[in-house]
Amino acid sequence: MTSVPPGDGSAFASFRFRDFRLYQAARLLSVIGLQMQTVAVGWQVYALTHSPLQLGYVGLVQFLPAVGFALLTGDAADRFDRRNLLGLSSLLLTLGGVMLWIFSFQAMAPLLGIYFAATVVGTARAISSPAGQALVPNLVPIEFFPNAVAWSSSIWQVSTAVGPAIGGLVYALSGSPRGVYGCTVVLELLTTCLYFNIRTRSRGTPKTEGYWHRLSAGIRYVWRHKAILGAISLDLFAVLFGGAVALLPVFASDILHVGPSGLGWLRSAPSLGAVLMALILAKKPVERHAGRTLFSCVALFGLSMIAFGLSRNFWLSLALLTFSGAVDMVSVVMRHTLVQLHTPDDMRGRVGAVSLIFVGASNELGEFESGITASAFGTVPSVALGGLATLAVVLIWSRLFPTLRQVDRLHATHAEHA
Repeated sequence: MTSVPPGDGSAFASFRFRDFRLYQAARLLSVIGLQMQTVAVGWQVYALTHSPLQLGYVGLVQFLPAVGFALLTGDAADRFDRRNLLGLSSLLLTLGGVMLWIFSFQAMAPLLGIYFAATVVGTARAISSPAGQALVPNLVPIEFFPNAVAWSSSIWQVSTAVGPAIGGLVYALSGSPRGVYGCTVVLELLTTCLYFNIRTRSRGTPKTEGYWHRLSAGIRYVWRHKAILGAISLDLFAVLFGGAVALLPVFASDILHVGPSGLGWLRSAPSLGAVLMALILAKKPVERHAGRTLFSCVALFGLSMIAFGLSRNFWLSLALLTFSGAVDMVSVVMRHTLVQLHTPDDMRGRVGAVSLIFVGASNELGEFESGITASAFGTVPSVALGGLATLAVVLIWSRLFPTLRQVDRLHATHAEHA
């Protein structure tokens, strides 16, 4: 690694390390491509079926492999070179994009083919998420790790803000998902090259434990640390019930009437809010009353979802989604601080896998839940009821996890669990 003075407090200190720059460039390209593809798939599936439930299935087929393989891929991230696992995941994402591109040439794209490609994407995420989280501490000296985590979160949010907007624009200009899928393939191929050019190797740990004991180590670690368990489970159920991402094609098409380009902006809005909040937190982090702040922000997320469901104005809806992303970012920053900074290196892959299960459940399974409730109650009631359910979760979790509610300083929590 490049030598950096120990006292360097530059906001860009992590980028002085070549491998960190390569890793973040790879993530930026990969996530932009994946988000572009997600917009195209959502619009294409809804155009083919006009069914919210079919949109939910897209989330389900990504959720099942991401969670089903998580413990295996988490163990792999602690036993094998994490760079190679990331390269493998980007190759799988390329394969998924190629399949979707081929299907786009057919007059009536096969739904089963689209679902299978989405399954490949879910499998790739199961590999990349634990390996990526576990690799970051290997790319910079430990004194720069908090700076690296902050930049990792910010770059992720920037990509998820930019990707959907670009995807929606390309779809609208071309009138077909073909151009979007072609762009995704190119971006994932570039990502693969960047991953395989990272020089830092992660040395795997020898198999000194039994198979199940190794796989379940991350679960046991999270279970022992109640503040971590409370934080990631709160995030899980809040987004599971309150998220409306899967239904955005319905809002864009039938409620707000803004087309695929409007869908891209709606998909980008939460990430835009998250980026703005990340900049605020970088300058003024939450230093006191962290637990109460966390619960308050999750409650505000639920309220914003209720208001979004009832809105009929595109700009108001855009503002509400932006606000929801901003308050959700507080939860993301706290969860990452608790999980990434306070886990031993030889367990980061397995603990990251547990986090992936929670995050995957909240996102992809949440999309499936949204599709089911929208089919049963209608799109607008589904989103409003989800927001109310989020408020209920906040009240219940504040009773179930008093240690999380009482957390004052996150660094004090670190001292307790170190």
